[in-house]
Amino acid sequence: MITVFGYDRFIARITLTTGAMMLRRTDPGPLLSHVVSQLGCTASTLSTALQTHLLPPEASLPAPPAHDRDAWQSASAPELIRHALADKGTPWPQPLAHDAARVFSDGDRNTWEQNAFARVQRSSRSVIAAALTGDEIWRAEILDGVILLCEQSSWCWPAHDEAHAKRGWVLPDVAAPVLDLGAGEIAAHLAWLDHLLGAELEATYPGVQSRIRHEVRSRVLDPFVTRDDWWWMGDERTTINWTPWILGNVLTAALRLLDSPDDAALRAQIVCRVIVGLDRYVADLPDDGAVDEGYQYWWAGAARLLEALDLLGFATHDAIDPLGDISTLRETIAFPYRMHLGDHWFVSVSDARARALEPQPWHVLARAGRRVGDSHALDFARSQHPVLDASETMGLGRLALALTDEHADHSGRAPLPERVWLPSTQLLIVREAAGERHGLAVAAKGGHNDESHNHNDVGSVIVTSDGVPVIVDAGRPTYTAQTFSDDRYALWMMQSAWHNVPVIAGHTQPTGSDFAAHAVSAENDALSLDLASAYGLGGRVRWNRTTRLDRSALCVTVHDSWTWLDDTLRHAGSSQVRVLLAGRVALAPGAAHVVPLGGATPVDVTWNSSAPAALTTQHLDDPLLTDVWGETLTRLDIDVSALSELIVTIRQDCSGGER
Repeated sequence: MITVFGYDRFIARITLTTGAMMLRRTDPGPLLSHVVSQLGCTASTLSTALQTHLLPPEASLPAPPAHDRDAWQSASAPELIRHALADKGTPWPQPLAHDAARVFSDGDRNTWEQNAFARVQRSSRSVIAAALTGDEIWRAEILDGVILLCEQSSWCWPAHDEAHAKRGWVLPDVAAPVLDLGAGEIAAHLAWLDHLLGAELEATYPGVQSRIRHEVRSRVLDPFVTRDDWWWMGDERTTINWTPWILGNVLTAALRLLDSPDDAALRAQIVCRVIVGLDRYVADLPDDGAVDEGYQYWWAGAARLLEALDLLGFATHDAIDPLGDISTLRETIAFPYRMHLGDHWFVSVSDARARALEPQPWHVLARAGRRVGDSHALDFARSQHPVLDASETMGLGRLALALTDEHADHSGRAPLPERVWLPSTQLLIVREAAGERHGLAVAAKGGHNDESHNHNDVGSVIVTSDGVPVIVDAGRPTYTAQTFSDDRYALWMMQSAWHNVPVIAGHTQPTGSDFAAHAVSAENDALSLDLASAYGLGGRVRWNRTTRLDRSALCVTVHDSWTWLDDTLRHAGSSQVRVLLAGRVALAPGAAHVVPLGGATPVDVTWNSSAPAALTTQHLDDPLLTDVWGETLTRLDIDVSALSELIVTIRQDCSGGER
């Protein structure tokens, strides 16, 4: 028998089963308080109240089903249909067992994942092709996709599976399914598939809907309610992007697939528990709405939250106003346009990539911006062409909504704010003029070295010319087992040595929350901080850095000055100011001329010519890096061992000449 519970009973049950373990929180946060206030209930009676407010399962998802021909005939995705036609009659992608096991041998998680993703994406193409065309020829293809997914041993990504840690197995324990990102994604995929075409598929292949419900129930919904130890629920640690990502998918699956009258109470209780988990994520968001994982992970975390809240509003016929007056949510809606540098370039911190190459569900941001009246967020989403970017890589539900959103609009202008200061991450972004990518812009950060998806980068700087990064953060590589292991910082792009920060007497930055910026000040167009503690050298040296955009001189300056408090440290090794550059670089005494990517205006990087400098080329072979930067990045190493300060100045070279 499955035990289900509302908020109060959930807390009580965990307390009983965990003994002396202290829970991090038991009180309702801003979202849960907002929801119970709107529904006129208490936390302990929320699941009962939800039963009276939830729409019926067949009406609970916000995209029109395929039999609504008026809605789907006005949508268009010709390239997707061509791809779906090319799929027909070809072998389906097959994630193989020996590839699943590789994460525990050679660390390769990508081979299995890419085949698993390709299988779901092919399924999405066939479903959307059927919805767009109304043609029955797609039903066999859709059925094959459903059954392949239902017969897949595990929906959990191998890197997340628990069988290895618990039993030493390199393959999943099918009797103990793990609810991770992958399992949630497939559950939601099947729920959307059922919503869009389930009735038509059942008419041709009776029994397929029962199979879908059985697999989703046994692999996702039952484990969700019977286990109290899902770490991503936020009981014992700060939530991360897993929390809203998984919970949003669980919400989708429960709303649509728990459609038996006997399931009404369970359906409401799962929605209740989803709200509890989302409440914890909202409570963990900083007041400024920033995501320390960076722009790309906003889509995998905060955007998933906004989707789930939007779905809650829809599924309750707006009895729940999902965003309400929660200021943190309004701030996080602004985060994507605040991180925008120009065109497809964004501030890259942590594991975020500097260039947005993947299609994104811009309708999510547009719907949220419209709901809270944030015209900048709405304009930004519209400027990114939400329907044109619709792709099966974003997931079936996101794709269906992107194609059928009646408010889709391709007009809009990127806001490009003149100044952004996010105190929670100590990130300052300033540009020469609001709304303009032309000229210089700079992003400078403080923070600490235990951020989510952390890189050791306290004090780092990014500078753009015409919106294109020229002083850069390399970003993330393809994930392997090493990426999230104790050996993470053996990867060069994670090390401070390959960020735009100093090497102090031979020391680079260690990992951990203690290694942080001190005396941080963001005044006007400058960020000032003391970096010594980020190197574990507090009390032995004071290393002050001020990064400034000088609007009158049209330049960016990075001013490092330092005082040795321990003379033995001074002679322990060389000190350098390092600058990572993208584009063609020519070095001269006290100067480097850089021709950026994409035809942006060249820049001159200058400094005291008495400080010798050298260039180090980093050859790139990982597609996640080469797709952004090309084949190389170049590191400028300026030796400052004989100095006590250095000012690096960056100016655009508008002469138009090559060097």
